[in-house]
Amino acid sequence: MTVSRAAAILWVSRRDRAVVAGALAGIVALAWAYILLGAGMDTAMKMAMGDVMMPMPWTLATFRVMLVMWIVMMTAMMLPSAAPMILLFATINRRSSETGTPYATGLFALAYWVLWAAFSIAATGAQWGLEHARLLSATMAAASTPLAGAVFLLAGVYQLTPLKQACLRRCRSPLEFLSHYWQGALGAFRMGLRHGLFCLGCCWAMMALLFVGGLMNVLWIAALALFVLAEKVVPAGGLLGKAGGVALILWGGVTLLMTVIA
Repeated sequence: MTVSRAAAILWVSRRDRAVVAGALAGIVALAWAYILLGAGMDTAMKMAMGDVMMPMPWTLATFRVMLVMWIVMMTAMMLPSAAPMILLFATINRRSSETGTPYATGLFALAYWVLWAAFSIAATGAQWGLEHARLLSATMAAASTPLAGAVFLLAGVYQLTPLKQACLRRCRSPLEFLSHYWQGALGAFRMGLRHGLFCLGCCWAMMALLFVGGLMNVLWIAALALFVLAEKVVPAGGLLGKAGGVALILWGGVTLLMTVIA
Protein backbone atom coordinates (compact mmCIF):
# COMPACT_ATOMS: atom_id res chain seq x y z
CA MET A 1 0.00 0.00 0.00
CA THR A 2 1.54 3.28 -1.08
CA VAL A 3 1.05 6.53 0.74
CA SER A 4 0.28 9.56 -1.39
CA ARG A 5 2.66 12.50 -1.33
CA ALA A 6 -0.09 14.76 0.06
CA ALA A 7 -0.80 12.31 2.90
CA ALA A 8 2.90 12.04 3.70
CA ILE A 9 3.28 15.82 3.83
CA LEU A 10 0.22 16.07 6.09
CA TRP A 11 1.64 13.43 8.46
CA VAL A 12 5.03 15.13 8.61
CA SER A 13 3.35 18.50 9.10
CA ARG A 14 1.38 17.19 12.06
CA ARG A 15 4.49 15.57 13.50
CA ASP A 16 6.45 18.82 13.17
CA ARG A 17 3.61 20.77 14.77
CA ALA A 18 3.57 18.37 17.71
CA VAL A 19 7.34 18.67 18.12
CA VAL A 20 7.22 22.46 18.01
CA ALA A 21 4.28 22.58 20.42
CA GLY A 22 6.12 20.31 22.83
CA ALA A 23 9.27 22.42 22.63
CA LEU A 24 7.34 25.64 23.26
CA ALA A 25 5.48 24.10 26.19
CA GLY A 26 8.74 22.88 27.66
CA ILE A 27 10.37 26.31 27.38
CA VAL A 28 7.35 28.01 28.99
CA ALA A 29 7.32 25.43 31.81
CA LEU A 30 11.02 25.96 32.51
CA ALA A 31 10.61 29.74 32.48
CA TRP A 32 7.72 29.61 34.94
CA ALA A 33 9.63 27.17 37.15
CA TYR A 34 12.50 29.65 37.26
CA ILE A 35 10.10 32.42 38.30
CA LEU A 36 8.34 30.31 40.92
CA LEU A 37 11.68 29.28 42.40
CA GLY A 38 12.54 32.96 42.90
CA ALA A 39 14.27 33.80 39.61
CA GLY A 40 17.61 33.90 41.39
CA MET A 41 16.41 36.73 43.58
CA ASP A 42 17.85 35.36 46.81
CA THR A 43 21.28 35.93 45.31
CA ALA A 44 20.35 39.12 43.52
CA MET A 45 18.78 40.72 46.58
CA LYS A 46 21.91 40.07 48.62
CA MET A 47 24.11 41.41 45.86
CA ALA A 48 22.03 44.51 45.17
CA MET A 49 20.68 45.40 48.60
CA GLY A 50 22.58 43.59 51.30
CA ASP A 51 20.75 42.57 54.48
CA VAL A 52 18.79 45.82 54.83
CA MET A 53 15.93 47.09 52.69
CA MET A 54 17.92 49.85 51.04
CA PRO A 55 19.13 50.00 47.42
CA MET A 56 22.85 49.64 46.90
CA PRO A 57 24.99 50.50 43.85
CA TRP A 58 24.62 47.92 41.13
CA THR A 59 27.56 45.88 39.91
CA LEU A 60 27.95 44.19 36.54
CA ALA A 61 27.04 40.90 38.20
CA THR A 62 23.83 42.46 39.56
CA PHE A 63 22.91 43.72 36.10
CA ARG A 64 23.47 40.25 34.62
CA VAL A 65 21.24 38.59 37.22
CA MET A 66 18.48 41.15 36.69
CA LEU A 67 18.79 40.90 32.91
CA VAL A 68 18.43 37.12 33.01
CA MET A 69 15.39 37.54 35.25
CA TRP A 70 13.77 39.93 32.75
CA ILE A 71 14.53 37.71 29.75
CA VAL A 72 13.08 34.63 31.44
CA MET A 73 10.07 36.61 32.64
CA MET A 74 9.39 37.97 29.15
CA THR A 75 9.70 34.45 27.74
CA ALA A 76 7.24 33.06 30.29
CA MET A 77 4.73 35.86 29.70
CA MET A 78 4.98 36.38 25.94
CA LEU A 79 5.76 32.97 24.45
CA PRO A 80 2.27 31.51 25.09
CA SER A 81 0.65 34.33 23.12
CA ALA A 82 3.21 33.97 20.30
CA ALA A 83 2.80 30.20 20.14
CA PRO A 84 -0.19 30.18 17.72
CA MET A 85 1.81 32.19 15.18
CA ILE A 86 4.90 29.99 15.60
CA LEU A 87 2.85 26.81 15.17
CA LEU A 88 1.11 28.23 12.10
CA PHE A 89 4.48 29.17 10.60
CA ALA A 90 5.77 25.65 11.24
CA THR A 91 2.75 24.14 9.47
CA ILE A 92 2.90 26.42 6.42
CA ASN A 93 6.66 26.10 6.14
CA ARG A 94 6.49 22.32 6.05
CA ARG A 95 3.69 22.25 3.48
CA SER A 96 5.13 24.92 1.19
CA SER A 97 8.87 24.24 1.38
CA GLU A 98 10.20 21.84 -1.21
CA THR A 99 13.31 21.26 0.83
CA GLY A 100 11.55 21.10 4.20
CA THR A 101 14.11 23.34 5.91
CA PRO A 102 14.15 22.04 9.50
CA TYR A 103 15.63 25.18 11.08
CA ALA A 104 13.21 27.78 9.70
CA THR A 105 10.76 27.55 12.59
CA GLY A 106 13.60 27.84 15.08
CA LEU A 107 14.86 30.98 13.36
CA PHE A 108 11.34 32.40 13.28
CA ALA A 109 10.93 31.85 17.04
CA LEU A 110 14.46 33.07 17.75
CA ALA A 111 13.58 36.46 16.26
CA TYR A 112 10.92 36.94 18.93
CA TRP A 113 13.40 36.07 21.65
CA VAL A 114 15.95 38.55 20.29
CA LEU A 115 13.37 41.34 20.53
CA TRP A 116 12.35 40.28 24.03
CA ALA A 117 16.00 40.26 25.06
CA ALA A 118 16.44 43.78 23.67
CA PHE A 119 13.39 44.95 25.60
CA SER A 120 14.78 43.22 28.70
CA ILE A 121 18.01 45.23 28.43
CA ALA A 122 15.98 48.44 28.36
CA ALA A 123 13.79 47.25 31.24
CA THR A 124 16.83 46.34 33.33
CA GLY A 125 18.24 49.80 32.69
CA ALA A 126 14.92 51.35 33.75
CA GLN A 127 14.94 49.23 36.89
CA TRP A 128 18.43 50.44 37.74
CA GLY A 129 17.37 54.07 37.22
CA LEU A 130 14.25 53.71 39.35
CA GLU A 131 16.20 52.02 42.14
CA HIS A 132 18.86 54.70 41.97
CA ALA A 133 16.12 57.34 42.34
CA ARG A 134 14.69 55.41 45.31
CA LEU A 135 11.39 54.87 43.47
CA LEU A 136 11.39 51.06 43.84
CA SER A 137 11.05 49.06 47.02
CA ALA A 138 13.27 46.13 47.94
CA THR A 139 10.68 43.82 46.34
CA MET A 140 11.06 45.82 43.13
CA ALA A 141 7.58 47.35 43.24
CA ALA A 142 6.80 51.06 42.91
CA ALA A 143 7.60 52.80 46.19
CA SER A 144 6.02 56.01 44.91
CA THR A 145 2.24 56.35 44.63
CA PRO A 146 2.52 59.04 41.91
CA LEU A 147 4.79 56.71 39.91
CA ALA A 148 2.30 53.86 40.23
CA GLY A 149 -0.58 56.10 39.17
CA ALA A 150 1.38 57.45 36.20
CA VAL A 151 2.27 53.94 34.99
CA PHE A 152 -1.36 52.85 35.28
CA LEU A 153 -2.42 55.87 33.22
CA LEU A 154 0.31 55.29 30.63
CA ALA A 155 -0.67 51.65 30.16
CA GLY A 156 -4.37 52.48 30.07
CA VAL A 157 -4.09 55.29 27.55
CA TYR A 158 -1.81 53.21 25.31
CA GLN A 159 -4.40 50.43 25.24
CA LEU A 160 -6.75 52.82 23.40
CA THR A 161 -4.28 54.28 20.90
CA PRO A 162 -4.38 53.48 17.15
CA LEU A 163 -0.84 52.08 17.36
CA LYS A 164 -1.86 49.57 20.00
CA GLN A 165 -4.94 48.55 18.02
CA ALA A 166 -2.91 48.13 14.82
CA CYS A 167 -0.36 45.91 16.60
CA LEU A 168 -3.11 43.88 18.25
CA ARG A 169 -4.83 43.25 14.93
CA ARG A 170 -1.60 41.80 13.53
CA CYS A 171 -1.22 39.58 16.58
CA ARG A 172 -4.81 38.36 16.37
CA SER A 173 -4.59 37.53 12.66
CA PRO A 174 -1.52 35.30 12.16
CA LEU A 175 -2.76 33.80 8.88
CA GLU A 176 -3.39 37.24 7.39
CA PHE A 177 0.10 38.34 8.43
CA LEU A 178 1.78 35.32 6.85
CA SER A 179 -0.25 35.66 3.66
CA HIS A 180 1.02 39.23 3.26
CA TYR A 181 4.62 38.82 4.43
CA TRP A 182 5.53 35.20 3.65
CA GLN A 183 9.15 35.03 2.50
CA GLY A 184 9.73 31.31 2.69
CA ALA A 185 12.14 29.46 4.93
CA LEU A 186 15.06 31.77 4.11
CA GLY A 187 13.10 34.80 5.31
CA ALA A 188 12.01 33.17 8.57
CA PHE A 189 14.12 35.35 10.85
CA ARG A 190 13.01 38.57 9.10
CA MET A 191 9.37 37.53 9.34
CA GLY A 192 9.84 36.73 13.02
CA LEU A 193 11.37 40.14 13.64
CA ARG A 194 8.55 41.88 11.80
CA HIS A 195 5.80 40.09 13.67
CA GLY A 196 7.77 40.22 16.92
CA LEU A 197 7.78 44.01 16.67
CA PHE A 198 3.99 43.97 16.40
CA CYS A 199 3.92 41.63 19.39
CA LEU A 200 6.17 43.90 21.43
CA GLY A 201 4.28 47.00 20.29
CA CYS A 202 1.11 45.37 21.53
CA CYS A 203 2.34 44.51 25.02
CA TRP A 204 5.22 46.75 26.14
CA ALA A 205 2.98 49.04 28.23
CA MET A 206 1.49 46.05 30.03
CA MET A 207 5.02 44.88 30.82
CA ALA A 208 5.68 48.30 32.40
CA LEU A 209 3.01 47.41 34.97
CA LEU A 210 5.49 44.92 36.41
CA PHE A 211 7.15 47.90 38.08
CA VAL A 212 3.85 48.65 39.86
CA GLY A 213 2.87 45.21 41.11
CA GLY A 214 6.43 44.14 41.74
CA LEU A 215 8.93 41.95 39.90
CA MET A 216 8.77 39.48 42.79
CA ASN A 217 4.96 39.22 42.74
CA VAL A 218 4.22 35.92 40.99
CA LEU A 219 0.44 36.44 41.04
CA TRP A 220 0.84 39.86 39.40
CA ILE A 221 3.13 38.41 36.73
CA ALA A 222 0.65 35.59 36.05
CA ALA A 223 -2.30 38.00 35.85
CA LEU A 224 -0.54 40.17 33.28
CA ALA A 225 0.50 37.10 31.27
CA LEU A 226 -3.10 35.84 31.21
CA PHE A 227 -4.39 39.25 30.11
CA VAL A 228 -1.84 39.44 27.28
CA LEU A 229 -2.77 35.91 26.16
CA ALA A 230 -6.52 36.55 26.31
CA GLU A 231 -6.17 39.81 24.39
CA LYS A 232 -4.60 37.95 21.49
CA VAL A 233 -6.48 34.66 21.34
CA VAL A 234 -10.02 34.94 22.75
CA PRO A 235 -12.78 36.01 20.31
CA ALA A 236 -13.52 39.24 22.20
CA GLY A 237 -9.85 40.01 22.83
CA GLY A 238 -10.03 43.42 21.16
CA LEU A 239 -12.88 44.54 23.40
CA LEU A 240 -11.13 43.04 26.40
CA GLY A 241 -8.04 45.13 25.66
CA LYS A 242 -10.06 48.34 25.43
CA ALA A 243 -11.99 47.52 28.59
CA GLY A 244 -8.69 46.87 30.34
CA GLY A 245 -7.42 50.24 29.13
CA VAL A 246 -10.43 52.05 30.59
CA ALA A 247 -10.02 50.17 33.88
CA LEU A 248 -6.32 51.09 34.06
CA ILE A 249 -7.08 54.75 33.38
CA LEU A 250 -9.64 54.78 36.19
CA TRP A 251 -7.22 52.92 38.47
CA GLY A 252 -4.45 55.39 37.71
CA GLY A 253 -6.76 58.38 38.18
CA VAL A 254 -7.94 57.14 41.57
CA THR A 255 -4.37 56.39 42.61
CA LEU A 256 -3.22 59.91 41.74
CA LEU A 257 -6.32 61.43 43.35
CA MET A 258 -5.54 59.62 46.59
CA THR A 259 -2.06 61.14 46.45
CA VAL A 260 -3.51 64.64 46.16
CA ILE A 261 -6.04 64.06 48.95
CA ALA A 262 -3.41 62.59 51.24
